Amino acid sequence: MKKIDVSSYQNIVVLTGAGISVASGLRPFRGEGGIWNDADVERYGHVSVLEREPHGVWKLFGGLRQTLQTAQPNAAHLALAALERSLKPEQSFLLITQNIDGLHQRAGSQNIVDLHGTMERSKCSDDNCSSQAFVDSRPHLEHLPLCAVCGAPLRPDIVLFGEQLPDEAMYRSKKALRDVDLFLAIGTSGTVSPASSFVRSAEYVGARTVLINLEPMLHPNPSFQEEILGRAEEILPRLFGLDV
Repeated sequence: MKKIDVSSYQNIVVLTGAGISVASGLRPFRGEGGIWNDADVERYGHVSVLEREPHGVWKLFGGLRQTLQTAQPNAAHLALAALERSLKPEQSFLLITQNIDGLHQRAGSQNIVDLHGTMERSKCSDDNCSSQAFVDSRPHLEHLPLCAVCGAPLRPDIVLFGEQLPDEAMYRSKKALRDVDLFLAIGTSGTVSPASSFVRSAEYVGARTVLINLEPMLHPNPSFQEEILGRAEEILPRLFGLDV
């Protein structure tokens, strides 16, 4: 595997998916053992549940919050944080993650877009409420938590099925992709949105596009010029020549 000389690039964008966190003991979204295979995900993971069964959202995600409290960043997370620190002031770096586990932040990454939100915060389920999202590690499995301002149920600060991705997150992502010259997608299939649209944008502006994943794409995306197969926690430190 040939190393990537990041000094040759000015604007680097990295997109990560659930595959990067498997070595931290977290389940992937799809495939064998994937979270989306659970019946409760389909039942409680949709935004409509907030109105009819708000406790169901915590039934699904409260246990995940407990698991995340003991999960630790792996070598892949640490490598991306080290990569960001190694860049020169004139270089730009944006890490866009589809994950809600907060492991990139714990690893030390700074310039991050949480595309799907984060389990490390809770917020009011009423969009018209004036309260702000806040750091919250409690699983809320026993009692439904209520907003201190308006009394509506609280919810994890994540994007549920049926919801749009946050405007600010999409704005920052698309802005970075206008000038990107190195685009990496790690631990994601690369064939579904947003990965598929992001790589098309990167290819359009002439960026080098690389997919790093455990398994090959079932339906290859021609916008990816390179595909590196293997475990992200093994590949990334070697790919960038980093000691983590």
